[in-house]
Amino acid sequence: MSKVSVDIILCRAGSMNNYAYLLVDEKTGKSAIVDPSEVTPIVKVLEAKGIELDYILNTHHHYDHTDGNIELQKITGAKIVGNKKDAARIPGINIEVEDEFLLGESKAKIIEIEGHTKGHIAFYFEESKDIFTGDVLFSLGCGGMFEGTPEEMCESLEKLSQLPDSVRVYPGHEYTMHCASFALYVDRDNQNLVNYVMEAKEKQQKGLPTIPSTIGKEKKCNPYMRVFDKEFRNKIGVANATSVEAFIGLLNS
Repeated sequence: MSKVSVDIILCRAGSMNNYAYLLVDEKTGKSAIVDPSEVTPIVKVLEAKGIELDYILNTHHHYDHTDGNIELQKITGAKIVGNKKDAARIPGINIEVEDEFLLGESKAKIIEIEGHTKGHIAFYFEESKDIFTGDVLFSLGCGGMFEGTPEEMCESLEKLSQLPDSVRVYPGHEYTMHCASFALYVDRDNQNLVNYVMEAKEKQQKGLPTIPSTIGKEKKCNPYMRVFDKEFRNKIGVANATSVEAFIGLLNS
């Protein structure tokens, strides 16, 4: 198998601060864009790098992740890829995936992570140790539950927590500092969290993305991922609660 390289592209800067990602398979040169919310910044990167786009990957159907699908397809001829279970809501979909997707010789495992929406998926490139989590797992936070339940969101986060700590997390938005406020509110004496926030602040001051994070960092710093840790549940006063009960408690804090 092969690995992918990842370029981060900021879209909708100043409003929703979406991230799109340019992936290139190292062996074949096959390329993909993850969640194109806006076409112009993506085309600029493609032209600068001389890349002919092959695929457009969507984690879920929300407009701020699929708005660029049709126009980008017209410009590049790229095929649009999305979850088979949500195909009816993915604009222009050509390839419906269930278990895996091959970008050249790089294999992405499809992980269903519902909670934010029904049919939400993550693309996990195990060889590269990269995962694209859309609007389910953010750096220091998680997405809102528009169609799913807290139970579904918690189950999805638990799935992600079981991946290797070294896996890099690429979320759908630049929300780290926004999420940091709540994380520090409930877990202010967590030195791992304090250090993480300081590093993120320094990156932001330099105009750099605060991501990627890693699964390991999120398990140490993200309160919504720390509910699976009994010591954390004890710390926030719900020692006898289940992970789901602790998660719901955080949502209601």
